[in-house]
Amino acid sequence: MKKFTYLFDFENTTEIGRSWVMHEFARQGAEHLVLSDTLIGMVMQKPNLQKTLLDEMAAEGLDFVDAHSPFGTENDLLNPYAESRPRMLARHRLAMQIASDMGVDTICIHVGNSNWFDTKAFPLDKSFENIRRSLDALLPAAEDLRMTICIENIWFPTSTPDFLLKLKALFPTDALGFTYDAGHANLMDKGRRFEDSAPRKGWKASGFDDVPWEDHALEKMLPHVVNCHLHDNYGQWDDHKCPGHGNIDWPHVVGLLKQAPRLKNMQSEVIPCARHEAISDIVAAFRRLTREISSH
Repeated sequence: MKKFTYLFDFENTTEIGRSWVMHEFARQGAEHLVLSDTLIGMVMQKPNLQKTLLDEMAAEGLDFVDAHSPFGTENDLLNPYAESRPRMLARHRLAMQIASDMGVDTICIHVGNSNWFDTKAFPLDKSFENIRRSLDALLPAAEDLRMTICIENIWFPTSTPDFLLKLKALFPTDALGFTYDAGHANLMDKGRRFEDSAPRKGWKASGFDDVPWEDHALEKMLPHVVNCHLHDNYGQWDDHKCPGHGNIDWPHVVGLLKQAPRLKNMQSEVIPCARHEAISDIVAAFRRLTREISSH
């Protein structure tokens, strides 16, 4: 049975608010939440919070299933700065250890967005090499923890399915897999319909004149998909909406995910509150998808 998890970042949530969010997810029938990058960062700062979070979750009959490691300019695997790469690697090792200690065995780590750096000084081949070096350093720790590092498709030159497959070919270990992001895949397919869209902006900022649009992202990634981020949009911006509030072909996505040989868990990456989505609506929207995929 594949487990379904729900994202709530908890970034600006008080202790009382955190307990309410957990209670509301449980009241709506959720069983699992995502160990978000924010929660991992909080535990890094206050190690005693780890037990508090587990106790709060257990009180509501919840647990953590998958995790997201800290991300951002200097936290991503393509980080080209020699002085900060050791800190980046140390943070990811610690994130994996925290996740493992909290019962989680899959963690999404961003390879990084190419537009965050001077692409003339750091062209695509150098970014590939930096990511390779990062994975070479992190995968032994993942193997020791029986953890799977999952790298995800986004909408930049450094995160296309083809780019990820080139990386995966270098590391046949089961400790490396993919996170399929449905919303990001939709941008790289339907973003071509708009003169201004997230992929067009991203590729232009990365020094490319046009985007190599992709309409078979999941088909390409499927053999290595271990978890997935599910949310909707209309192909222009990364809106993180509920299924049905965009134009993703969900029957097609569900049909393919049923065939994913390594799929362990799925995640709602709809963002409550920030996208004006109620927790009750999010859980209801995914209940049918969960049933369809898990019935395989």
